Amino acid sequence: MRRGRRLPDGSPRARRGDVPRHELLRIRGHSVTWLVPLLMLVVIALVDMNTAGELRIVSWCVFVVAIAAALCGVWTTALFAVLAMVTYVLVDATWPSEYRGGTADFVLVLVGALLSVLACSVRVRGERRMRRMRRIAETTRRTVLRPLPPGWGGLEHAAVYLAADADARMGGDFYDIQPGPHGTRVLLGDVQGKGLGAVEAAAALLGTFREAAYHEPELATVAGRLETRMLLHRRHRTELGRDDGDRFATAVLIGFPRGDRGAVDVVGFGHEPPLAVGPAGVRVLPHGGGLPLGLGDLIPGGAPPVRRAALGPEETLLLVTDGVTEARDRSGAFYPLVEDLTEALAREPGTAEPARLVAHVRDRTLLHCGGRLADDTTVFAVRRAAGEDPVRGRLRS
Repeated sequence: MRRGRRLPDGSPRARRGDVPRHELLRIRGHSVTWLVPLLMLVVIALVDMNTAGELRIVSWCVFVVAIAAALCGVWTTALFAVLAMVTYVLVDATWPSEYRGGTADFVLVLVGALLSVLACSVRVRGERRMRRMRRIAETTRRTVLRPLPPGWGGLEHAAVYLAADADARMGGDFYDIQPGPHGTRVLLGDVQGKGLGAVEAAAALLGTFREAAYHEPELATVAGRLETRMLLHRRHRTELGRDDGDRFATAVLIGFPRGDRGAVDVVGFGHEPPLAVGPAGVRVLPHGGGLPLGLGDLIPGGAPPVRRAALGPEETLLLVTDGVTEARDRSGAFYPLVEDLTEALAREPGTAEPARLVAHVRDRTLLHCGGRLADDTTVFAVRRAAGEDPVRGRLRS
């Protein structure tokens, strides 16, 4: 969460993916993954030593090294390779009068151990490369989605982003708050598609939003600047010969007008309408129903209208991407966001606070879909902070 502290993202897949496999099993902060192959090696040795006749399983030591390769680091796997071969020699020679595995089985253990160490080395390099890619992706997202200071633009705010692809963690969801001399403006959107192309489009839109939201007195002008920027971005990608020249973005643009603390202005670009969430319940705000950004040239005069709506002092604006509204359970039913929030507010009116609201929607979305997100998901909540408005876009001292 971007309020000086971050909510955990709530996704077990995402948290496990950040931890190297050989550190998944820990006791008091120390990795004990090596206990699994060690226990198996001891069991194989004991069973073989207590088995008479031709039933000998000492050659199963090769599986010990294979398990170590799947769970442990390279040096630990190499150590188990040595232990497996030493165990084979000692156990096979324990009862000279009984049936013995002999050289052939020893070669099998030796070759299997060497291949397991090699496979472990490849796995560890792949995990390191993946973690590096994830760090790059996270850095890219933090660069695009700048941290928002507490009370930025006179607004209390909270946000959480959940990636549908736990490996890539790169999507086109974006949001920002920009205070200025004409009031504070808020933007949330979702670029069609994924990958670096979607992140580039989101960065282009956010850059334009930050400039236009500060300088332009009319929210309709800010909306027009966003549409123009998306069209120019598409044209640029087409001239470069890229295959994403038809990319578009849904978005909702909100203005908190200066001097009117009881109203907000809303412009919708084919996005989910904002919700006003307060102790009295949930309201869907009018938002114009315009076309997504980048498609406004399809109809003449296609700029969406600016809608003004009342907003109570205890109401919070909730903005979500379609990862929330299109989350499905096993039966295919969509997550009933409005109904769920209504029930939660009836039980606890304090759920309308931005941080609690975001945490509630995040947890309920993941619970509804069983943690299997079909799309990147962003939950963003803002409401006016108590006190005077910022002066000409600067934070209160």
